[in-house]
Amino acid sequence: MANAPIRTDHLIPRGVPTATEVLGQAGAENFPVASRFLPARVRSHLMAVYGFARLADDIGDEAEGDRLAMLDWLDGELIRAAGGAASHPLLVRLTATIHACRLPLDPFQRLIEANRRDQVVHEYETFDALLEYCELSANPVGDLVLRIFDVATPERLALSDSVCTGLQLVEHLQDVGEDAKAGRVYLPAEDLARFECTPDDLTAASASPRLRALVRFEAARARRFLDAGGTLASLLSGRVRLAVAGFAAGGYAALDAIERADGDVLAVRCRPNTGRVVARLGTVLRASATTRLHGGRGR
Repeated sequence: MANAPIRTDHLIPRGVPTATEVLGQAGAENFPVASRFLPARVRSHLMAVYGFARLADDIGDEAEGDRLAMLDWLDGELIRAAGGAASHPLLVRLTATIHACRLPLDPFQRLIEANRRDQVVHEYETFDALLEYCELSANPVGDLVLRIFDVATPERLALSDSVCTGLQLVEHLQDVGEDAKAGRVYLPAEDLARFECTPDDLTAASASPRLRALVRFEAARARRFLDAGGTLASLLSGRVRLAVAGFAAGGYAALDAIERADGDVLAVRCRPNTGRVVARLGTVLRASATTRLHGGRGR
């Protein structure tokens, strides 16, 4: 009787980042990944989702080797995680979160698809096309967060999509130079043409006046998406309200940093500081209180 073929689909491919490499980046995010005021169980689930999302991004952005093959492996590893048979420590950890929070796999698969798209799509012609990308790359995270908190409703999910899109747009602005040097441009081509920006503008040592004007334009757009954070927070209460408001606050604080740099996202590392995040948290909470006063209700 012939020997059965040895399964290798579960093996971690060479080049896939380790759990330590992935989780070491949590402190550099615009928003608190797992705020200390949340229960340990919730923090653990949030970190499990963060670990998956960061792993997918690191494969798509930085891994050496066949990234598409690695992303295909991650897709299979996600299914194995749901069945309790994952190999990568981050997916092993995610198994408990998927089961405890009854999470669907679709949001995770959309995150993988966003990174597949990054391998073949390097620029976006219109703002609407960029928003479609955000539906894959950013919005699934908010979906999962609300499900972990067990507060997902159609209205809240729609508002979360807006906040997550805003956060993604902010990140694109922060990383204009880095992305351009990697061969990716997340500023819509129609807007680059409108402000007469050239490819050289995106890789210079400092931002030209025309690029600064474009950054200010896109920052105003991002801010309008983040404004849904106050409304979303008004529909929540307690620690959940604070946590969700914190996400939007991180985005606002990053926009403040861009504004302080006068739009020069090439010469200045526009990252939010803790003081601004706290100040902006107050802004979001005040907006949520105003929304409640005019008819919104928390849970």
